[in-house]
Parts: sequence; C-alpha cells; structure tokens
Amino acid sequence: MGRPRTRDWDELRRELLEAAGRLLAQEGPQALSTRRVAHEVGTSTTAVYNLFQDKAGLLRAMFLDGFAALEERFADVPVDGDPEADLLALGYAYRAAARANPHRYDLMFGRPIADFLPSEADLARIQGTFDTLVRAVARCVACGRFAPTDPYDTATHLSALVHGLASLELRGALGEEERAEHQWRVALEAACRGHRAVTWTAVPG
Repeated sequence: MGRPRTRDWDELRRELLEAAGRLLAQEGPQALSTRRVAHEVGTSTTAVYNLFQDKAGLLRAMFLDGFAALEERFADVPVDGDPEADLLALGYAYRAAARANPHRYDLMFGRPIADFLPSEADLARIQGTFDTLVRAVARCVACGRFAPTDPYDTATHLSALVHGLASLELRGALGEEERAEHQWRVALEAACRGHRAVTWTAVPG
C-alpha cells in the first residue's frame, strides 16, 4: 500500500479557501464552519486554526485572496497602448476575475456573512485595484480622449457598471456566454462614448 499523499501548507491553504468558497456559494453562510471546511478537504480543524486562526481569519483570507487575483488580472493589462483600449481591457479583466472566482465575489463586494466586516487595514490593502482604474481613466483624460473631469468620479461610475454586469452574469441574468459577452461589450463601449470629449462642428449659416 502506498503512503498517503502529503500536502504542503500553501497547497492546503489553497484547498481550504476553495472549499470554503464552494460551501459559501452552494449552501450559504450557515454551511461555513471550520469543521465543515476541514472535512471537505480531508484535514483537521487544527490545520485550519494553524493557517487562519479562526473562522474570521478564514473569511479574511478569502476576501484578500479574491482581490489579489483581481490585482493579478489587472497587472496583465497594458498601460502603454491606446488609453481607451487599455481601459476597456481592465473591464474585461474584471469580468474574467469574477468568472474565475464566482464563489468569492459576493464576499469581496457584498455582505453574505453579516458578522464579517473587512478592517481598515484590509480595505487599504485592496485599494490598489481601484487606483489602477483611476490611473487608466486619468490617461484617457490626459490625452484628450475623455472630457476633462475628476478621474476618481469616472472610475467610480465604471466600477459600478462592471460590478453590476458581473453580478448579473454570475446569476445567469445576462444569458449564455456569447450573449453575456455581447452585453459587456455594448455596455463598456457605451460608457466610454459617454465620457469622451465632445468635438463641436460649426453648422453653416
């Protein structure tokens, strides 16, 4: 008989986070306990406590890891191409991150577990994802593609848009993948058109 497979701590951590995410998405907050999560991956609750201290620590890790994955997607988007194309690419990167981690999405942007609230330090750690969007908008303004405005305000608008689209898609409200992709493209392109600088053309008298 072969020896049982052993896992290093990083691997076990990933498996526990994935199991916790699946339980949260499929069965709701009531299913999320350290004992249940440990059982899902065939380990002990002691291992969960060693890695996360407690349930709150597990939730915090899920929250931060979700934003780390989003940050990685954003990091792959060019910052030296056409400013508007790069901004659109961030929107599609957001969609890809949500689709890849649907079980963490509600925890990242909602309150599926009432007693979990990110700390000020946690919120500061995830600020970088929004700052990336602000910088992308600022490039569009600086080159004259977008009308002069506070990039923060436009980034807030675009962030709300992609959040809404992702939430609808994850719930199946945008239809099949091809249809959903069409809705994303139409919405993002329309949003960019709405922020473009207006060039007035004189009407012959």
